Amino acid sequence: MNTNIAEVIIRPEGSLQILSHQEAKQLCDCSDDGLNDLLVQCALAVLNTGSKEDSNDGLRAKFPDFDIKVTVKGRGVQVTLKNPPANAFVDNQLIVGLKEHLFAVIRDLVYTRNDILENPQFNLNSSEGITNAVFHIARNAQLMHPNLNPNIVVCWGGHSIPESEYKYTKKLGYELGLRNLDICTGCGPGAMKGPMKGAVLGHGKQRNHNARYIGLTEPEIIAAEAPNAIVNELCIYPDIEKRLEAFVRLGHGIIIFQGGPGTMEELLYLLSIKLHPDNKDLPLPVILTGNEASKAYFESVINFINITLGAEATQHLEVIINRPRDVATRMTEFMALIRQNRKASSDAYYYNWNLKLTLDLQTPFIPTHATMSQLNLHKNQPIHELASQLRKAFSGIVAGNVKQDGVREIEKHGPFELHGDPAIMVAMDDLLQSFVEQKRMKIDASTYNPCYKINRS
Repeated sequence: MNTNIAEVIIRPEGSLQILSHQEAKQLCDCSDDGLNDLLVQCALAVLNTGSKEDSNDGLRAKFPDFDIKVTVKGRGVQVTLKNPPANAFVDNQLIVGLKEHLFAVIRDLVYTRNDILENPQFNLNSSEGITNAVFHIARNAQLMHPNLNPNIVVCWGGHSIPESEYKYTKKLGYELGLRNLDICTGCGPGAMKGPMKGAVLGHGKQRNHNARYIGLTEPEIIAAEAPNAIVNELCIYPDIEKRLEAFVRLGHGIIIFQGGPGTMEELLYLLSIKLHPDNKDLPLPVILTGNEASKAYFESVINFINITLGAEATQHLEVIINRPRDVATRMTEFMALIRQNRKASSDAYYYNWNLKLTLDLQTPFIPTHATMSQLNLHKNQPIHELASQLRKAFSGIVAGNVKQDGVREIEKHGPFELHGDPAIMVAMDDLLQSFVEQKRMKIDASTYNPCYKINRS
């Protein structure tokens, strides 16, 4: 139990100074209609940045007396933290970066609930409506910088990686920073923190004082991937699908490091987009990279993609092993091509409107035993649709590993069961087993019990 700091009062700045009484009431409402549960969950994760915990239940067990209340006073808003993690403070003062993240949590929870999810002007049952919602959430978080050329590199990879892999992500981040490329990640630890940490040094050497370290997250995953302290632009989306869409709409190129099922979810999501016929001529570079020891890992990933989706899918992936400078140079070259393409098509540099996403990719997938068992994991469909179905399978495994609702589902009813084409099932089982052996499922993988069961026949 944390008893070092009993209560702290802080005052938000900017637009949060003028929250309404109704908005403050929502943030303190503990009912199903209120936002307090989400606020406590996200705030505790933010304040516990740097911990080795990747479970919401684990965090709550460590800090059972933590609470946060938002009230409107005559001269503005007041946020009261009760029994917060002591490591979030220096000399009894909340670390500035964590304070910014905390305010971002409040901003995004209120705006998304009131101005997006409960606003009839947004049709969240249509593809165009969802893309519009993703745009508005990003714009409200001030992620749109209209006067900049394309330069945002999205970095995906696992939050549970060994030190040697982490060092490589820092080396690559350094090379990206030297080329004044900005970094966008899932904002957590591991392969999401390393590129940012390396880029800080690269940007520093170039005297780039406006470098951007963008972090995109969502409430159900935030305990597993709490925003690292380097993130200076944080945005919290309401679900994983809108978060994933934000990556591909805001980013200009994507680098994928080693990871577990979450990284495979991201890769399959990306392949579903790139394999769609309407996206044939749109540049969205993807490079898979890691240190020398990563060769076998990426061979297993490419083999899985070959078996499930075929050679057409692997042609969209470039693998560069242990050459961080070459990866950064390639990304710099791609930025020039993307600028030319956006200019020719009159598309915005800051948001990829022309990219075609299907509603199946955008609609929130709720992993339950029923929905997981009903996934169409057969080859009797267009490959971009199969990629989307495979994405959902890995999304369910992520949920069963670290998301509160998914963990509860597994506790009640046992592992999720997956059925499909025998070749696909065998390939998936083999890949997941390699992730288990390499301890890529969770931070504390020493006692990992699979949340899934795959029918190989």
